[in-house]
Amino acid sequence: MLPPDTSAVQLSPDEVVRFSRHLILPEIGMEGQKRLKAASVLCVGTGGLGSPLLLYLAAAGVGRLGIVDFDVVDHSNLQRQVIHGTSWVGKPKIESAKARIHEINPHCQVDLYETALTSENALEIIAGYDIVCDGTDNFPTRYLVNDACVLLGKPNVYGSIFRFEGQATVFNYEGGPNYRDLFPEPPPPGMVPSCAEGGVVGVLPGIIGVIQATETVKLITGIGTSLSGRLLLFDALKMSFRELKLRPNPERPVIDKLIDYQEFCGVGGSAPGQEEAGSVPTISVIELKTLLDGPQEDLLLLDVRNPPEAEIAVIPGAVLVPLDRIESGEAIEEVRRLANGKRLYVHCKLGGRSAKALIALGRHGIDGVNVQGGIDAWSQEVDPAVPRY
Repeated sequence: MLPPDTSAVQLSPDEVVRFSRHLILPEIGMEGQKRLKAASVLCVGTGGLGSPLLLYLAAAGVGRLGIVDFDVVDHSNLQRQVIHGTSWVGKPKIESAKARIHEINPHCQVDLYETALTSENALEIIAGYDIVCDGTDNFPTRYLVNDACVLLGKPNVYGSIFRFEGQATVFNYEGGPNYRDLFPEPPPPGMVPSCAEGGVVGVLPGIIGVIQATETVKLITGIGTSLSGRLLLFDALKMSFRELKLRPNPERPVIDKLIDYQEFCGVGGSAPGQEEAGSVPTISVIELKTLLDGPQEDLLLLDVRNPPEAEIAVIPGAVLVPLDRIESGEAIEEVRRLANGKRLYVHCKLGGRSAKALIALGRHGIDGVNVQGGIDAWSQEVDPAVPRY
């Protein structure tokens, strides 16, 4: 990565005051701050990672920020997506982020792309930026960002989070490894639960996002040692960091074009949590409600969520048997006894875990029907009094 051209960059008196704590650092100084002002960074996603990342890049004085996102702010985002506020619920995340960025640094140019990043638009969008920061939460977009950065020769500042653990590194920088050196192939669909199903402690994306912001500032100013070639792993419960070495794989296939990443990751066009649902019979929540309103002597509704989720909301009459007990085999006989002579219906939050439970039960000769959309669909379509989470 070439340093930004600062020959025509000047700091205004307001900027000198604003960034004075940078200017007195010998490692940054006036030249480093001019580099930050001359730099352009694209952030893909304004969620848990993108929020602190954008806040700190704006505060540091990055002159131009691009934001790619097509989602709207939801109440459930506010536990960790700190760039957004309650007054922005229901409105586009990119507009919320832009308003907050300009509160922090009115000198920052913010370019918005209210669209999904796809193989058709990724190269065009990314080409205009010096650095790309990956704040996404799904495998198809991670592979897309990686491959586009490789094709365009752009550094890719990567982070990911799940429950209490996170990781960060810098890909595709000065001959270093890229994302396909860490994950040559995506995991099977449904193998890694989303944050919507697995949960995430709210402070975790703040830590990983700030690490991404730190690496970005270092790349722009040319100071310190980057995380390129090192995967930083963080465990919030243990409050521990450790590193894994990463190296380019000489046998890795050459990346020479963008592909269909939904197909590559086996996701297809399915909704979140529904990747495996196509392999089992399904029923809608409306159909389930009709069944539950009738005689229930020959019907068993199984809830395979985790106990803390059942404390938030339940479908009346459901029996809780968590998925991990079914997949481990511990609860197979319990379910067989409960379902004996009954029609079995299984639900979770969105439909993904219940599909996995039915696949596991099917291996033991226990057949059932998946409740499409899970309790989330029940809350939206049947009983709004059941809390969504």
